[in-house]
Formats: sequence, C-alpha cells, structure tokens
Amino acid sequence: MFKRIIDSLFLGFLVMVSITGCSTQSADLVVINARIWTGNPRAPEAEAIAVVRDRLIVVGSNKDAAQRVGPQTRLIDAQGRRVIPGLIDCHIHIVGGGLTLDRLNLRDTASKEDFIARITKAAGEHSLGEWVLGGRWSAESWTSVEQPQKEWIDPGTGDVPVFLQRMDGHQALANSAALKLAGIDANGPADPPGGEIERDLITHEPTGILKDDAMALVDRHIPPVSDDRRDAALLKAMRHANSRGLTGVHDMSGLEDLACFERVCATGKASLRIRSFIMVSDWQPQFETAERFKNDEWVTVAGFKGYMDGSLGSRTACMFDPYDDVAADETNPTGLLSAQATPPSRIQDDIVQADMQGYQIVVHAIGDRANSLLLDGYAMAVDANPKRDRRHRVEHAQHLRAGDINRFASQGIIASMQPLHKADDARYAEKAIGFSRCRTSYAYRELLDAGAVVCFGSDWPVVSLNPMRGLAAAVTALTMDGDVWMPHQSISVEDALRSYTSRAAYAGYAETEMGTLEVGKLADLVILDADLLTVEPQKLEDIRPKTTIVGGKVVWEAGD
Repeated sequence: MFKRIIDSLFLGFLVMVSITGCSTQSADLVVINARIWTGNPRAPEAEAIAVVRDRLIVVGSNKDAAQRVGPQTRLIDAQGRRVIPGLIDCHIHIVGGGLTLDRLNLRDTASKEDFIARITKAAGEHSLGEWVLGGRWSAESWTSVEQPQKEWIDPGTGDVPVFLQRMDGHQALANSAALKLAGIDANGPADPPGGEIERDLITHEPTGILKDDAMALVDRHIPPVSDDRRDAALLKAMRHANSRGLTGVHDMSGLEDLACFERVCATGKASLRIRSFIMVSDWQPQFETAERFKNDEWVTVAGFKGYMDGSLGSRTACMFDPYDDVAADETNPTGLLSAQATPPSRIQDDIVQADMQGYQIVVHAIGDRANSLLLDGYAMAVDANPKRDRRHRVEHAQHLRAGDINRFASQGIIASMQPLHKADDARYAEKAIGFSRCRTSYAYRELLDAGAVVCFGSDWPVVSLNPMRGLAAAVTALTMDGDVWMPHQSISVEDALRSYTSRAAYAGYAETEMGTLEVGKLADLVILDADLLTVEPQKLEDIRPKTTIVGGKVVWEAGD
C-alpha cells in the first residue's frame, strides 16, 4: 500500500510536469497504473497506454504515458486492475439479440407447468392479431424432459398467434392460431427441403414443432419489425455487448439488418465494430450489396453466411451415423442437410463462385457429416480458383470425425466455435450421439494442437453473449448443471483469451488493426474488475468490466 502511494505521488509529479512543459503530442486518453495483458508475445505486459484520436501511441510504462498527458487529456487510474484488448464475439446475431431483450424469454423455465404459465400470461397481455414471439426454451433444462406441443398452450393462447423458438434457433413451437395462418394442418403441406413439420404418427396432425427450414412456413406470416424498433434494438444490443467487454462482433446478418446498421452509424451512436456476413440462401445476387459496405469505419460486409445442417438439440445436425436416441424408422434418423445444401453440390458450387469473387465464406456446420462435406467444398474452391489469403470458416464445428480435425489446419480453415454451447449441450449430447462421437466434439484442444486457428463467439441470443462465461466453459469444461464433461478438450485461460482477441481479429482479417494492444492499433480495450489470469478458474465467469473503451472513447463504465 505504501509503495502504491509513493508511486501515485511520483506519477502525479510527472503529470504536472507534462502538462506544464511537455513538447510531445498530448493524448486524448491515458490509462495508468494498470496490469496490461497486451496479447503481443514480444511485449506481453505493460502498465499504461496513451491514445490519440482512436489509436494507441503508447503501450508501456506509467512514465511514458504520463508524458502524454495534457490539459484536455482524460486520465484513468486503473488502480492495479487487469486490462485486456477489446473482446470480439465471432458469431452473433446482434439485431435479433437486441429484439429478444424485449420479447418473451423462456430460457430459465423450470418445468412444463412454468413454461405453459408464462406463455399464457404473455398471450393475455397481447391484443388480438399481435404475435407472442421469443422463446429460447430448452426442455432439457427441466427435471422431467418432455418436448412441448401445441396442445399445451392452445387453451391459454386462443386466437393470439404464438411462435417460440427453441434455444438453438433450429426448432420452434407454434400454437394452432399460428399454424392456421400458415395453412399447416393434417392434410399438408409436405415437409420443405431441409425442414420437418413434426406430426402425430397416426392422425398426421401437426404437433406444433417445426424444425429448421419448416420454421419459415410460419415465420413469413409474422408482421415485419419497424425500422425504429429495429434501430432501437441494435443500440440496446450494442450497449449490452459493451457492458460485457465486447468491442467488436462478427454478425450473421439478414439483409434488413444492413440498412439498420447504416441508419445507426449515421447517428454517430455506434459503439461496436461489426463485421457482417449476409445470411441469404442465394449468394450471387447479393455480391453488389456486399460491395457497398466494404471498409466502413464501423460496419464491413465481409462475405456470406450459409447453412449445412441443423442442431444437435433438435436432432437435425447431419451425422454420418444415426442418432442413438432416434428410431431408425423415423423420418430423419441421421439429421438433415439444409435446403441450401440439398444436394451438397449446391452449396459447394456456391462456395466456389463466392470464393472466385474474393469473399470470405462462413458456413454453419454442426454434425460430423455436415462438417466433412463443408471441408470438401472449401477444398474445391482452392482447386478451382487462384491462390489467395482465404480464411474461410466453419461456424460451430461441433462434432468432428478424428480424421477431419487435421483438415482444418492443412486446408487453412478457421474453426469458429462457441464454448458455452458445450456447457449447454453436454446435458444431452451423449444420449444423442454416444460417448465415442462426443470425444471429438467441441474439440478446441485438438484443433489448436493440430495447428488450426480457433476463434470464439456466443451465437447470441442462443446463449449469453457474456464472453467471460464462454471463456470459463472452454477452460473448466463445466456444464450448466455443474458437472465436468470432456475435460481433455479444455484449454488455458490465455489460449481462450486469444480466441476472443488476436485469433478473433485474424478470423476477420483485422490482425493489423485490433486483437492486441500495440502502438498504432485501434484503442479498443477493457478494464476488468478482477484478474482473469490469476483468479480461480471457477470464478472466471463472475468477472465484469469496469470500463469498456472503443476507439479511445469510453463507451461503458460500471454503474452506468
């Protein structure tokens, strides 16, 4: 304590000298008395930074930074706290997440009865014709696991249409009012490519559960969100992300989101850097749209997002072998390929064409067959097109055959993963695909050991966007039930941190601009309330930002 007082007095003296007589350029922001993890292997630790406009001009000692303090400098005393580069979420749905903050959230429902009661209450608060939207339910969270059906909620919702997505976004529950609007009944329609209308095996009546591409049959009847509400949702989501230490995201964006990004950025209120991947089933007509958004300060459209398959929880992830808990005579015992990947040559041809135009391609693949087919598609692009720095990605890369793990490194494919999914899925993964296939699932450790680049994200609003929870899941292997599951895939805190910083920046072609704290890079950083490098691993998820800084500007402070 005495030493800190002496150091502060000396630093105060340096600041006074710099204000009255320093000839060097004054900084706009200076942070002193910090324990800075720079992420730069050549100079991993520092105690102060100085910023001019949006760039770091000092990453070094208190003395060096103090010499940059001028009359207009904002000075922050970190008081010995840990400072890290700004965190980047590599897979998020930012506008959709913002909208869910004001919708019905069933993520923490405790039982079937609680589930029904909350939906009934929400329907009672909606006027006729207004939809009850939201969801994020997961029956696996309940003591007695039962998959919901429309008969549960019809009595309490009546003519109010209800459409509630499962936690993973690959399955939804619709009530009879919503099914009627979509024309779904015992007589049809047939399952669309890449989707399934779950039906009673005897009566053929829809149960209310729609999987993957079948969800669009109802979704298209939901009234569009107004521009004002969409813009407000984006601003609310940005602030929510900043409060968790996020300074940048890689967003999986609908076309309607691009106009929203433009409007919000034009107001000067943007506080989160967005690298956007357009989610459309037909990429080529959108090449011109993507060109309009290149190299903007806040928003860059980098390429396109596609889908190979569904999810493990919905049993629609495409596997080589049947699910252990799905009867062989059921409709899709090995899961589903998406409509975009039916047949696989369709999306593989799209990959070749988009790669030829120079776009970065990110494709959702969860099942082991889906991942293998996608890696094949990326190999086709390399064979067909000229050599370049591609950095194509597999989004999720959850369930892999051992032989395909090395292909990520050898083909230069980035594994974009969400560690909190492991904590969630662990409750039922072995029931679904057995112990052997789970051994090479969520294979962060094996992918890194093979030399692949692994970046991390959340898939919010599927799960929390809090990167500290994701980081903790990757390090501890703790499930949401508090068990330890497949710890052989766990990684160190620094490895996990790099997957949210320097590797995340690399996955967005931005390693010269962000991801580490170095002179000349963007001043995106976070001051934490505890040291994630020394705290007990079980307490990692409790760490919170004190201050989040983007481009040298404080965008969030604890207590805001």
